[in-house]
Amino acid sequence: MRQPALYSRSMRGPDPAPHPVAPAASPANTDRLARWRTKLPPWRESHWRWLALGALAALAALLLPALWPATPNRKLTQQDIDAAVLKTLETTMLPSAAARAAAAVAPSVVRVNGFVNEGDGEEKEYGVGSGVVIVDSGVILTNLHVVSGASRVEVTFHDGTRSAAFMTGAQPQNDLAVLQAQKLPDDLKAATLRSTAELQPGDGVVAVGFPFGIGPSVSSGVVSGLKRSFRSPEGKQQIGNLIQFDAAANPGNSGGPLVTLDGEVVGIVTAILNPNEQRTFIGIGFAVPIENAASAIGMHPF
Repeated sequence: MRQPALYSRSMRGPDPAPHPVAPAASPANTDRLARWRTKLPPWRESHWRWLALGALAALAALLLPALWPATPNRKLTQQDIDAAVLKTLETTMLPSAAARAAAAVAPSVVRVNGFVNEGDGEEKEYGVGSGVVIVDSGVILTNLHVVSGASRVEVTFHDGTRSAAFMTGAQPQNDLAVLQAQKLPDDLKAATLRSTAELQPGDGVVAVGFPFGIGPSVSSGVVSGLKRSFRSPEGKQQIGNLIQFDAAANPGNSGGPLVTLDGEVVGIVTAILNPNEQRTFIGIGFAVPIENAASAIGMHPF
């Protein structure tokens, strides 16, 4: 038996009007549409669509700056600069002044080894010291006592290059010797020399060399005094007009550079004072002023 409808038609309102039916395309139009579709496959339709979108994007990129001009760059103020510097100091670990000075002179510091022939024809190491390149042609300053009496001298440069060296000059009154290396590194760098005229007690200095053959080693301190005199422990020699400093120096530092915090050589380390027989550092070292050292090779740098 048929069930009655749950809702009556009167609750649903009048029936909507039927949608108009599009007229059928003429045969001629149908043929042209078919031919156009065969000429543009689907993938090519998509291709042209993307090209059109790209052209619109490029046009927008050109027009937008004109419609919305960029705001002019704001001038930096001193407060901006101070804030940037403070931020850098807070986030970056800067090298110390002594480290910068040592790095500046390091390419010019050399190790100096002297050798002597023993009776059986074999060589024996005579001593070890330091030196500094003052002319990039391989001219090296060191102490005379480092190479005096050696039958052969060898220098080792910063990059590890080893070379025979021969003495071309000496200044015994200042315990200085001039060496000429026979083989040079490709990028040999000479140290920068500086007058001691403005040097004052309390100025920071760095000593670079090979104490006890260890190195290159760096120690820092200050100028303790000027125009000092030193007499050798044996009493055979006295040297005057010396720079006194308290940067640590020991046997092997002899001949190495004494350097300002700007990385410029003001002296050649030549002696340490120790009333005991150990000859180790107790806080008093001496260096020959660079003016005297330079005159050992007939040049005056100032």
